[in-house]
Amino acid sequence: MIKELMTPDYIFEASWEVCNKVGGIYTVLSTRANTLQKDFRDRLFFIGPDLWQDKENPLFIESNHLFADWREHALQKSNISVRVGHWNIPGNPIVFLVDFRPFFEKKNKLYTLAWEYFQVDSLHAYGDYDEASMFAYAAGKTVKSFYLYNLSRQEKVVFHAHEWMTGLAVLYLQSAVPEIATIFTTHATSIGRSIAGNNKPLYDYLFSYNGDQMAQELNMQSKHSIEKQTAHYVDCFTTVSEITNNECKELLNKPADVILMNGFEDDFVPKGTAFAGKRKRARAAMLQVANKLMGTDWGNETLIIGTSGRYEFKNKGIDVFIESLNHLRTDKKLIKNVLAFIEVPGWVSAPREDLQIRLKSNDKYTTPLEMPFITHWLHNMEQDRVLNMMRYLGMSNAPEDKVKIIFVPCYLDGKDGIFNKEYYDLILGQDLSIYPSYYEPWGYTPLESIAFRVPTITTDLAGFGLWVKSLRNQQGINNGVEVLHRSDTNYFEVADGIKDTISLFALKSETEIKEIRRSAAEVAEQALWKHFIQYYYEAYDIALRRAELRQTN
Repeated sequence: MIKELMTPDYIFEASWEVCNKVGGIYTVLSTRANTLQKDFRDRLFFIGPDLWQDKENPLFIESNHLFADWREHALQKSNISVRVGHWNIPGNPIVFLVDFRPFFEKKNKLYTLAWEYFQVDSLHAYGDYDEASMFAYAAGKTVKSFYLYNLSRQEKVVFHAHEWMTGLAVLYLQSAVPEIATIFTTHATSIGRSIAGNNKPLYDYLFSYNGDQMAQELNMQSKHSIEKQTAHYVDCFTTVSEITNNECKELLNKPADVILMNGFEDDFVPKGTAFAGKRKRARAAMLQVANKLMGTDWGNETLIIGTSGRYEFKNKGIDVFIESLNHLRTDKKLIKNVLAFIEVPGWVSAPREDLQIRLKSNDKYTTPLEMPFITHWLHNMEQDRVLNMMRYLGMSNAPEDKVKIIFVPCYLDGKDGIFNKEYYDLILGQDLSIYPSYYEPWGYTPLESIAFRVPTITTDLAGFGLWVKSLRNQQGINNGVEVLHRSDTNYFEVADGIKDTISLFALKSETEIKEIRRSAAEVAEQALWKHFIQYYYEAYDIALRRAELRQTN
């Protein structure tokens, strides 16, 4: 007999990235909101930090009448200052933005209580720990206040917290309002990310690492401590992929109760003729910038490839991407010119004026500009890792090179001064995308790529790559996604695997490529939220049953 899942009457969900576009968690929450809204309507509340008190937040539409009585009560009784409104995303869910600054004066007392009740070590805190913790405490107090003022004890309530930054909210609610069921999601363990980021081998030795010991060695004790203790005390502990769950088992000594894979919505992907038009314009823009920068006359038959994301040189596999292009330069089997873009925001000082002048002109240029491989000047040209690696490998876009590489070190927000197109309006111009991640709990960039019908190469160290490998009839690049095996030690093999896949792809006929692009979109369809949301309902069920048990005991 299939047991019926317990579902909440109300859901509160807290994250530092609510109405605050910082990284991948923003994408998780903002794309999923619409799917949950369909079931919960105005019984779903997101809680974020009020970081925009002095200027307008384009992501937040404030409402002065929504829960006005409670807001006044929360301010008078608990010194909680909350702005209420709607998140400016599909579904427009209700949002509470909390001012956490007044709680800084209670910081030491709160840390002492966290130690006494939950063994959370805040002694070694530095950087963003205090700010995040005070937000978490303020979020917990907000939920408690709303619950006691607006809801009855019979109603089933779930509080869902994301990342170590909101751990203190979970622990506070466990002691202050034990009838509320709690869920905690770690999107990447803080200590796992730190091990990888410090160039220590993460995977071959994962079984032998002690999380607490590594936290001490890497000066991560406080973040690791709040994350670990929350994972152990919460009603339902979750993470986003099997690869991160391995970290949780070994480094936090706690496997996840449920894996909540990151879905997405494809409502930002243009359809039909609009798609064809945008793809054509994107390719024209990329080729124009390349030709004016390098003094070439490459046409539409050029194979355009690229990588993008945060500037994590090793974790995102930017180093392997450059290495693979270096190997590709001498590949006799390569039959096409390859134009490769690295779209990763660096420390930009200004768009190149000499390039802007050429872009405004209708002339054709046969001589390259100085440094014909970067679109914007950087403050740290000498120290930049992409430029240093290209310099070391002698990759300077020489006229005879069939493989050219262009570094676009800016946010593609539509006003960068060179492309003046948004990221999503440019990515669909590529023929192939490459994300050879070393540390990637999920991996939205390859997923977005295939949603735009751009086949992708990724690795099995990305949660997304592992998920693709679990699908039926998945035959690599011919089905839209090539998943290369990656370990701590096979860097050059991965580079060769990328090189071979690009060469092979360049040989495909237009008919074959059409089929590959269609297959890529089919893989993306399987990752829509309507398919992944069921795992959230499993998490709600586990959390509510454990909270019920806590009441009984």
